[in-house]
Amino acid sequence: MHLQQFFRARQRIAGVAEETRCMYSEPLSNMAGANVYLKLETEQPTGAFRIRGAANKIKSLSAEEKRKGVATFSTGNHGIAVAYVAREENIPSVICISNRVPKAKKSRLEELGAEVIVVGESQDEAEKYCYSLPGVTVIPPFDDEAVIAGQGTIGLEIMEQCPQVDHVVVPLSGGGLMSGVGMVMKKMNEAIRVTGVSIEGAAVMHESISRGTPVILPEKSTLADSLLGGIGGKNNFTYQMTKQVMDTSVLVSEQTIARGITTMLDKHKMLVEGAAASGVGWMLGERMARHENIVILITGNNIDAGVLDQLQI
Repeated sequence: MHLQQFFRARQRIAGVAEETRCMYSEPLSNMAGANVYLKLETEQPTGAFRIRGAANKIKSLSAEEKRKGVATFSTGNHGIAVAYVAREENIPSVICISNRVPKAKKSRLEELGAEVIVVGESQDEAEKYCYSLPGVTVIPPFDDEAVIAGQGTIGLEIMEQCPQVDHVVVPLSGGGLMSGVGMVMKKMNEAIRVTGVSIEGAAVMHESISRGTPVILPEKSTLADSLLGGIGGKNNFTYQMTKQVMDTSVLVSEQTIARGITTMLDKHKMLVEGAAASGVGWMLGERMARHENIVILITGNNIDAGVLDQLQI
């Protein structure tokens, strides 16, 4: 992909997605021994970064495609983004989710006026059903150039707001966010290090790259439900792009994710979801290079009350 695609996406999504802050964190910097910045995608109107890719894809559709409506499959945040943008564009939407999607996200989808269909126990099952729906245009959650370009606008903002960045930490699932942000980082400064953070036991992209081919893994219960889901057996973009732009792939435990959530609440009074806290939790367990400038993507705040019960917050 060319940088111009990301700049065009930025123009297209203006007025729907927000330009979010890249905030210096003094407490996290003191804890890590490095300069830590937080890219706050929690400031988006949907509470998560996914609105960028959804807006870019939906706004690229023809008038006839919009009239027939859109559909997607999601672990929650992408579905919320599609439903939100569809409502703004007066387009009917269908969101297919699995039984693992938290009730809070399902309720939010319904509030946005989407038709919600619950299918099976995994995103892969929801995906299969979604592609069987007649007439509608499917808005993929990650493996699509327009979606990737939308997510990559985060990278453009990081380079403007924190041009001294040395290291970007990105939550990793299907790879749309990693592909977009990582591609922008590397094209603008190839020396920037990009780390992907996945959950232990259900790290499909991590395992796919390790094994040299896309794999399918069973999903598991986790504090970071937004990081669940496969990468698709016929992955066209994100598998190769993630291999190209990611320098390091790391796995985090449930305990590490919990520490990230509680640290964000304690130090910044921000309640973020498990996926968003995964990078913070990982960093706190590592020895960071002194004076390194690290940007951690805080990807969303759509946390379910059941997660808080588990943490006893």
